[in-house]
Amino acid sequence: MELFKPFESQDKPVEQKTGTASEHVRVLIIGSGPAGYTAAIYAARANLNPVLYEGLQPGGQLTTTTEVDNFPGYPEGITGPEMMEQFKKQAERFGTDVRFGLATDADFSGKPFIVTFDDNTRISADAVIIATGATARYLGIEAETKYAGMGVSACATCDGFFYRQKDVAVVGGGDTAAEEATYLAGLCNKVYMIVRRNVLRASKAMQDRVLKTPNIEVLWEHQAIDLFGDNGVEGAVLVKKKGTPEEEIVKIKIDGFFLAIGHTPNSDVFKKYIATDPAGYIKTIPGTSKTNVEGVFAAGDVQDPHYRQAVTAAGSGCMAAIDAERYLAG
Repeated sequence: MELFKPFESQDKPVEQKTGTASEHVRVLIIGSGPAGYTAAIYAARANLNPVLYEGLQPGGQLTTTTEVDNFPGYPEGITGPEMMEQFKKQAERFGTDVRFGLATDADFSGKPFIVTFDDNTRISADAVIIATGATARYLGIEAETKYAGMGVSACATCDGFFYRQKDVAVVGGGDTAAEEATYLAGLCNKVYMIVRRNVLRASKAMQDRVLKTPNIEVLWEHQAIDLFGDNGVEGAVLVKKKGTPEEEIVKIKIDGFFLAIGHTPNSDVFKKYIATDPAGYIKTIPGTSKTNVEGVFAAGDVQDPHYRQAVTAAGSGCMAAIDAERYLAG
């Protein structure tokens, strides 16, 4: 005789995982960009019939880059949007089903995995590759949008080359800002480092490097409030010692404006099941794309707080597809 039965809520009937999805696929890739599209190319060539959802920004961060000169195979350079369109076409040529949609929920509690998208489509999958990228943090001033691709950048390694022998500014006071400023100092005539406080948050080693670099000028207690220029960035408007009796408006002439106040990995949807570091980057087993959930893999900037380059993202997308194929093969 059964004395106790498992509790079931009367408000919400218990659903079995099977049958709750509108469609089942072998490999589901969430996110586009170099990581997602490369994963799709490899998965499709392995006859895994991948379905790829592009996310909110098809092509990822690279679509905001006007010129890409550091990706091998493009001796004349190429624009970010053009490159991503080529990646997409190559993935589709091998049979990838590319769809527009944003993941809004994920259930990795059992198999198959279930992901819900913003049109309420629910897809079940035997393996999932997360390639949702990371979003650069911006100050929120209108000029950042106005001059996107015309002097405003969130990646010195990507775009610094275009500002050789010119004057630029870097916003931020942490290690990332210090690294970006010293990198640009090797290319540019002068680098202004716009720091909101009267100290740097960067490590002592990075602080020393910044302060010893002759063509870096740190603007202490300054905040950027606007940019100006007719055909691109020609200068920035700053407020010095905001909110104090010494407050004043300062203008500097620059050709490039680099944001270095961090990135936010697009991992929130998966955090209930997928382990992340304190900043939100998905943790992977070193040397692989494997997460803490067997059958779920991560590639690109969503799991890379260090490099954030198109070529490294593409490489990790390849890893994810191969890891997924081996997982499915048993």
